[in-house]
Amino acid sequence: MENIKIIFIGTPDFGAIILRELVKEYKPILVVTTSSDSPVAQEAKVNNIPISLDLDEIKKIKPDLTITAAYGKIIPEDILSIPRYGPLNIHPSLLPKYRGPSPIQTAILNGDKETGVTIMLMDEKIDHGAIVSSSEFTISKNYDYRELSEILALEGARLLLETIPKWIKGEIKAKGQDHSRATFTKIIKKQDGEIDWQKSPQEIERQIRAFNPWPGTFTIWKDKIIKILEVEIKDSKIVIKKIQPEGKKPMAFEDFLRGHKDFKI
Repeated sequence: MENIKIIFIGTPDFGAIILRELVKEYKPILVVTTSSDSPVAQEAKVNNIPISLDLDEIKKIKPDLTITAAYGKIIPEDILSIPRYGPLNIHPSLLPKYRGPSPIQTAILNGDKETGVTIMLMDEKIDHGAIVSSSEFTISKNYDYRELSEILALEGARLLLETIPKWIKGEIKAKGQDHSRATFTKIIKKQDGEIDWQKSPQEIERQIRAFNPWPGTFTIWKDKIIKILEVEIKDSKIVIKKIQPEGKKPMAFEDFLRGHKDFKI
């Protein structure tokens, strides 16, 4: 196990947290990421791990195992077929539910009470491969995206460290997904953050949590963008707590109202 050659592939904070935990037991010989200043790249630098922006480096090194966490790009099949122990991917949902790019946001938007992480063998289709291991997580409070992403990254890292030795020793057999039960998430765009005030208070509150910090949630008032940063539900109604007017710093909503008594949503 000490001599296993691992390449880690990832980009955002979710991947950086997993890499940080992985190096405590297995130090990758290379990190592949999409940007030299990505969170994963920064974590690699802290741990003196070489960085590449080119997936073809994997062909030269021929690792025993690749581990992917939120890379953000499609990995070609000729790269996936290289590692003898396969290409493992950590995905923040209980597959086959919530395949695709926004599983954490979707779980919050839908008000799910349960989510989790899945380690799977990657194939040429998105989040389609056989499941190696998984772990459930009960959503016990109103997490925003940043909070839930960090929790699931840490759980994914824990599960990964538990899975690697068993997988390499052949103590775990991958099990194909039930593709008939698959659900899919979408790429989130900036315009998804605009609040439709005709939706229920619960839907609006979940939207604000799901899209924190990106793309954020906002409303348009007098041709200005008003970011809605924090709300709560009282007596079945949305109560705005904190906002950020266009071009200004975040402020308490009550302070904003003192100077804008005509504000309406």
